Amino acid sequence: MTTIQTSSPEGLATDAATTPAAPAAAPVAGGQALLTPSEVAALFRVDPKTVTRWAKAGKLTSIRTLGGHRRYRSAEVMALLEQVAPTEAALPAPRASGDDAS
Repeated sequence: MTTIQTSSPEGLATDAATTPAAPAAAPVAGGQALLTPSEVAALFRVDPKTVTRWAKAGKLTSIRTLGGHRRYRSAEVMALLEQVAPTEAALPAPRASGDDAS
């Protein structure tokens, strides 16, 4: 179990516990939820550095914590995941390698 630190609208740091199996987003003002780069990366099955590159490219909006760490809005991440999921389903299945795959 890890602890992430988010900031409240008043700038005060608050702790929120998450479980490694299913990302439990930390609540913030307005009922929004935030995810860490590692949590987003796990959902997309990519490296956390890829998530950071997506943020720099404008594919995802990031929020900075008081410590300068990136956090991502859960709703925005889920919307992007829904856009990507149909694309992955349309890809052909990988070919089997071996003697009978010729």
